[in-house]
Amino acid sequence: MPDPITTAPPRPTSADDRGWLPRTVDARVRAFAWMSFVAEVLIIATGGAVRLTGSGLGCPTWPTCTPESLVNTPEMGIHGVIEFGNRTLTGLVGILALAVVVLVWRMRRTRRDLFLLALVVLGGVVTQAIVGGITVLTGLNPFIVGFHYVASLVLVCVCAAFLYLSVRPRGVRSLRVPPAFAITTHVTTFVLAATIFFGVLTTGAGPHSGDAAAGRNGFDAEVLEHVHAWPGYALLALTLALTVIAWVRSLAPRRWFALLLALQVVQIAVGLYQARNGLPELAVGAHMVLAALTAAAMTVVVLSLSSRADRPTVDS
Repeated sequence: MPDPITTAPPRPTSADDRGWLPRTVDARVRAFAWMSFVAEVLIIATGGAVRLTGSGLGCPTWPTCTPESLVNTPEMGIHGVIEFGNRTLTGLVGILALAVVVLVWRMRRTRRDLFLLALVVLGGVVTQAIVGGITVLTGLNPFIVGFHYVASLVLVCVCAAFLYLSVRPRGVRSLRVPPAFAITTHVTTFVLAATIFFGVLTTGAGPHSGDAAAGRNGFDAEVLEHVHAWPGYALLALTLALTVIAWVRSLAPRRWFALLLALQVVQIAVGLYQARNGLPELAVGAHMVLAALTAAAMTVVVLSLSSRADRPTVDS
């Protein structure tokens, strides 16, 4: 007969105990988070391909590709293939975003930061699909196209924040750089935002409208090229100064600043090349993707200014 004192009673099995979802960030969470990040970058690349190849109205209706067909038809040619391919990738982006939300579901209290970021990405993907539809239905209005790109860029940044925070402990943040250095970094972030803003306006005034019949935003593209370049050079100067200071003073986020600086150097080189060679499509597409990667790196740089200390889990 079992000893009632030494034999522990069977513990009730809860739904969480039977579940397969992780309680902490594991390889599954990291893998799907990386896939989500890559997919968000790819959707910018394919969206750029849609516009740069004149395939913006390859599927002239939304949510179907034509009034009679959900998918593209052979008669629509390569433009239909490119546009429908971009729409299909949007579905993959949504599936990956949903997978990340599911994987962090059991961490929604212990890692509320990750759970909220995952929800933002999922909600953003759904919103982006609707904005994409509005873009088609308005005949590729350049302002809506620009907003569509910026929203995609923001989602790349949110995915980058998720990846960075997922390998850091939760807890109260404390600044690990001098206050003046942190303030200058935040100013640099606003300069980056201005650079991207004027870049979007420049693209909206340029020749790559997505369709021969699509309108432009009415601004002078040549003037905007210079206006776009001014904050771009200021951004490079600020980043260079911050990177040098970070390495001289051995500040913790110095490697992230070095990455940010490297991306900006490549971005400026591509920008100069495209401006001096008649805006070749491949260079313009690379410039769009690099802008998103630069913004993602800037997001991580800002997050790396402070560290987080472990603290006991509080479930409520």
